[in-house]
Amino acid sequence: MGLIIESATSPPAAVMPQPGQTAAPVGKAMPAGPKVSAPKAVDIQYDPAQAKKSLQDAVSMLNQQMDAKKQGLGFSYDDSTKQPVITVRNTSSGEVIRQIPTEDLLRIAHKMDDLKGILYNKIT
Repeated sequence: MGLIIESATSPPAAVMPQPGQTAAPVGKAMPAGPKVSAPKAVDIQYDPAQAKKSLQDAVSMLNQQMDAKKQGLGFSYDDSTKQPVITVRNTSSGEVIRQIPTEDLLRIAHKMDDLKGILYNKIT
């Protein structure tokens, strides 16, 4: 029994375009796709006073929820460091069990904030 191998040949010359010619479309033309337009400009407005009030409202709401559940978890916002502060308290004694960031770290951040004008001068 013999094995027959056929060589791969190119399609007939009538189907392939000649150099310098473009291929004729095969079958039906594709329908045009959806029209794409540029997105509309969005006017974004940022009000720092409104953002601060929203943050204060959120902190107040979290504190109310923790009080309602009698859990000693408090939320606040340090304006100097611009970071949230979370405190865990003993509900019966009011003693702070843990604070994130720690009181020492906040004190250092406040001292560094006070030294900004001395260490870094915008003019020079």
